[in-house]
Amino acid sequence: MTTELKAAAGGLLHWLMEDALPLWWTIGADHERGGFHEAIASDGRPVNADRRARVQARQIYSYAMGGRLGWRGPWRHAMDYGLSFFLGRYRMEKGLFRTLVHPDGSPADDTVWIYDQAFALFAMAQAASVSPDPSILTDAARTLLTALGQRRLPAGGFLEASEAHPYQSNPHMHLFEAALAWRELDPSGPWDALADEVAGLALTKFIDANGGLHEFFAEDWSFEPGVEGRIVEPGHQFEWAWLLERWSKLRRHAGAHAAAARLFEIGSTYGVDRRRGVAFDQLLDDFSIHQPNARLWPQTERIKAAVALAASADDAAARSNYLKEAVLGVEGLRTYLDVPVRGAWLDKMKPDGAFIPEPAPASSFYHIVCAIAELQAAVEALPN
Repeated sequence: MTTELKAAAGGLLHWLMEDALPLWWTIGADHERGGFHEAIASDGRPVNADRRARVQARQIYSYAMGGRLGWRGPWRHAMDYGLSFFLGRYRMEKGLFRTLVHPDGSPADDTVWIYDQAFALFAMAQAASVSPDPSILTDAARTLLTALGQRRLPAGGFLEASEAHPYQSNPHMHLFEAALAWRELDPSGPWDALADEVAGLALTKFIDANGGLHEFFAEDWSFEPGVEGRIVEPGHQFEWAWLLERWSKLRRHAGAHAAAARLFEIGSTYGVDRRRGVAFDQLLDDFSIHQPNARLWPQTERIKAAVALAASADDAAARSNYLKEAVLGVEGLRTYLDVPVRGAWLDKMKPDGAFIPEPAPASSFYHIVCAIAELQAAVEALPN
């Protein structure tokens, strides 16, 4: 299985270096007005649309990581170009970030989403990790987290800006991701405390008695009434498994490792359509299928969780099974990358295996790059 994993990882890395990173810099960046476009259409042209903060942050990460993975193109220039636009056009009073700007960079929506703040923290961490002087970004990140204190909840965690679902696990997942990134760069900062808090919420509130992680909650972090409170997304089972497994190693927390393994088991057993070879969008808490469409991003999270758990497997058989799932995850992901514009992708697969024709969203790039980075790390750790 190690041979198959190396081949799968090598193929994705080649696609990233030769196709994706060049495309999303030459076409995906707006070289006249600054920042990155939201999407690239099927004819290879950028889509002129208002720009979400989370997309700018994700593209900053993608080019920082592209450099760390060995891209010989202008990764640092691309990263700095995106960071300058992001800090200059999105950052507001107290260091918080607005959610949306117009293509010319003027404000379109000043709403402060926790989800966007998490990605601002994550992007700044990645940029700081390759910066000769990370102190400015470190100070900005600490300032942002302090400002988020106004959104803290008595029961722990943070209040999201959503009117329909103000109590969500998803933004906390990305705060967790950002905290784990920052703790390596700023060990005296508040990041371990934030990571521990979110991990605690996940283990005691977000995950139910069957081991499934839910999306929407009431104010006390009990599950939201009705169907929406029962939603369990396979992609998030995988993504939380990856994060909790990382945290379990830091804290030597056997319970977090067991939770991560169970989350992966749920995602791979009930959330993968073996006929299509992909993880689909939503289950309910009894593991029945709720939304059978299959977006691109859950495929990447399946890969990340599989290689993380393979590294901690107790025996060779378990390790081989996890690596097999990682390889199958790569095969599923590559289905989305088979498009005429090399380096772009399709995003939504229907139950019959056909794709919905639409522009390639830039937001997916971060997911793909992160999966490739985790695959490469796993391959490098394999015995020769």
